[in-house]
Parts: sequence; C-alpha cells; structure tokens
Amino acid sequence: MAKYLLLKHYRGAPAPLNDVPMDQWTPEEVSAHMQFMQDFADRLQAGGEYIDGQALSPEGTFVRYDGEGRPPATDGPFAETKDLIAGWMVIDVDGYDRAVELAGELSAAPAAGGKPLHEWIELRPFMGSPATVTE
Repeated sequence: MAKYLLLKHYRGAPAPLNDVPMDQWTPEEVSAHMQFMQDFADRLQAGGEYIDGQALSPEGTFVRYDGEGRPPATDGPFAETKDLIAGWMVIDVDGYDRAVELAGELSAAPAAGGKPLHEWIELRPFMGSPATVTE
C-alpha cells in the first residue's frame, strides 16, 4: 500500500473547466459539492483506502522561527496569495494507478450549475511510499 495526499486548490493550480469561484455558487451547489466529497470519503473509508481529509478556510498565516528568546515571526493572513489550498485528503491505496484513478473521480465533484468541476487535483506521494508510475 502507498499513501498519497490529494490537494484541492482555491488558486495556484491550472484553472478548472467549470471555473466559477465557489463564493459565487448557490447554497444548493455548495451543499451538493460538500455531499459529493463526503460520499467519496465514505466510499473510500468502507474500502479501507481513506485515512483523513479536511476542507480548509481561505485564511492562513505563515509562521517562522525568529531567533532564540524571540516570539515566532508571523506574516499574513494570505488569502490573496497565488497558491491557496482548499482542502486535502490522505489515501492509502495499492499504488500510483489507483491514486490517479481516485484523483480523477474527485475532480468530477459538482460545481456551478451542478456540472463537474473538472478541477486539477494535486497528487503527492508520502516520502518513503513507493511512487511507481506505470505507462
């Protein structure tokens, strides 16, 4: 088994085909999207492939060490940054091909107008996990 991180982006990834920002969706469209995500996670969990996942708010702060005896330096919030992660999911699957298959399914979450979002999902293997690419 190999663990992968699936990253959904607000910004920073190539634009999805259904490129209507979520803050312009109707409440019903947002609910349908969130239900799709929950159903997807439930199905993976039932099959033993789901580890964890969360949606993230657009606000965030960068924090770094600023020297001995000094408080951490902070900069933010950065809702206007180029890269902005909307959420993540950790899966544990048989290999790269299955991870790609699931990322493709996740990309079809409904969006504006009830149509698939066709968003790009960033797929990242955990360090130490085999990232075998088959072609």
